[in-house]
Amino acid sequence: MAAGGFAAGAPLTPSTAAAQDRPDSPWNRAAMAVEHGDPLCCRTEWQLSALETMHAAHPLAIHVGGNAVLAFAWLPSAEFGRILGPCEASWCYGCPLLGHGAVDLLASWLDALARRGRRPAVAVTGLAPGSPTLRAVEALPDHDCFEAGEEREQCSASLVGGLDGYLSRRSPHFRRHLRQEQRRAREHGVAFERVAPSDAAAAAAAFARMLAVEARSWKGREGCGMDCEPARAFYGRMLARLAAGGNARAVFAVRDGVDLGYLFGGCVDGVFRGQQFSYDAAWAHASLGNVMQLQQLAWLGEEGARRYDLGPMMPYKARWAEQRVLLQMRLLVPV
Repeated sequence: MAAGGFAAGAPLTPSTAAAQDRPDSPWNRAAMAVEHGDPLCCRTEWQLSALETMHAAHPLAIHVGGNAVLAFAWLPSAEFGRILGPCEASWCYGCPLLGHGAVDLLASWLDALARRGRRPAVAVTGLAPGSPTLRAVEALPDHDCFEAGEEREQCSASLVGGLDGYLSRRSPHFRRHLRQEQRRAREHGVAFERVAPSDAAAAAAAFARMLAVEARSWKGREGCGMDCEPARAFYGRMLARLAAGGNARAVFAVRDGVDLGYLFGGCVDGVFRGQQFSYDAAWAHASLGNVMQLQQLAWLGEEGARRYDLGPMMPYKARWAEQRVLLQMRLLVPV
């Protein structure tokens, strides 16, 4: 067991969403204590927002032991009946085993369930290949371990050295085009506003601005934008939760007092995770997405952030990110 983790025989305490739904909760502290491929998606801001808006029928199963936390929900399974799995069961970016000793904590809880005649299968998501957590999951006794689900490829970039350091790791072609796009935006009278809401009211105001832009974007016009449910409720709740901890970061592109674009995400312990960006379709010629990304990178560099997570790999992200992390799932079936 890792130092400061869960010791066999230590108290295993059930918890609730209400008890964990704060920025400094045991869940959120544990999520950042061990390296994860997508740490922000392990936290309550992502997991509980997804549970409430997309998986509300799934009962929570949270347990705390020492500095470790199990953040599971009971999910339906045609093959195994109800199984234990992540609260956010759509993309499966986060890991429900949080903190040092979380796998030991899981083993202790499964032993307690078995003594009561329950032996559920367990789906563990967000596992990085070769990581200590994955190795411990594969070695869990009294269970067969199977690869399951689709492997996810996430991408990120180092922010060591701030914006200058980041740009030094990009190609001359990339840097030249960014400078041209920046200059073009200035010539069009576009300015950039940084917004870091720190309470529910400020988060709601920032989100309303984003939704107004989204309605004028190609995504909004085609009915697949953040202004459509359940995305609207999901991201709105996430932004409010990020704001409560002072972790929300949004950049707006503005011209003559009118918002033309936005980019938002959350930054915790020096790791920024981008969430959504969009811009007015009438301004597609202005490369606002690229220039807003540059503005966000500059801001994060000034704050001393160390990593920019861009989420799932897509072709347009390849030039922005130099690091790739695979996320895998394992299914534990009792024997």
